[in-house]
Amino acid sequence: MSVQVFEVRQQSPKKAKVLVAKLGLDGHDRGAKVVARALRDAGFEVVYLGVHQTPEDIVKAAIEEDVSVIGLSILSGSHLELVQDLIKLLKEKGLNIPVIVGGVIPPEDVDELKKLGVYAVCGPGTLLRDIVDLFNKAINTSRKTT
Repeated sequence: MSVQVFEVRQQSPKKAKVLVAKLGLDGHDRGAKVVARALRDAGFEVVYLGVHQTPEDIVKAAIEEDVSVIGLSILSGSHLELVQDLIKLLKEKGLNIPVIVGGVIPPEDVDELKKLGVYAVCGPGTLLRDIVDLFNKAINTSRKTT
């Protein structure tokens, strides 16, 4: 068995702070932890909230920590409702923080999530370097619009 190793150290601009959390009741957090570590290794400051977070918990932490991007992991199947609630709260607070969603998302729901305002959706098998690139692009996009 061969193991493929690749470098994810793509330095982010000025050590941007990002938030990674498991939204909803799903307790499987291995993927979120792997992504959080890859982001940290790429130069981001990562706030990891862990499992069983509500939209309110995530928005509160995003405000308190002054994050540039929110990364969500959802495997529970309630992604549309929970993400809609989270984005509604962000808008109510006047926040323009890009949201990246990862997990097992049915292809037919990806467009719906983007219509809700999600910046990007990452499914199983998305390369860590591509996720790092997405976070960098989301930060650059949000800086241009603020």
